Amino acid sequence: MSTSSSSAAERDFKREFLKNFFIVFFVLLICFSIFFLNHHGNNKYIIETLELNGSAEEGDAIFKINCVGCHGITARGLVGPDLHSITKRLNDKEIIKQVTGGLTPPMPSFEIDPVNMSNLLEYLHSLE
Repeated sequence: MSTSSSSAAERDFKREFLKNFFIVFFVLLICFSIFFLNHHGNNKYIIETLELNGSAEEGDAIFKINCVGCHGITARGLVGPDLHSITKRLNDKEIIKQVTGGLTPPMPSFEIDPVNMSNLLEYLHSLE
């Protein structure tokens, strides 16, 4: 009798193991899919932005509307850091991610179209 009960226990264990395995597999698959789709969208935005030739003058206007409260009128910093030479510390891709994602609190994230982001990048390059 112990053989049949141990066989049943083994079958139950295998069934439970496979069930848990597939649950974990599908959860990971969903997480990976969400990450991939989100990451792909960010890359498309970044590529589109970097293909444009921005205007420092228009970027200055965008900066004065959105950024002076934290970075100051001359971009020397207040609550936020001094942005002179920022393009030497961060590459354009990192700057785009910082502006659109607000990666370092208390900086908010900004929804900014590629043309205006390109203009803002050009302005930041002019601060060197």
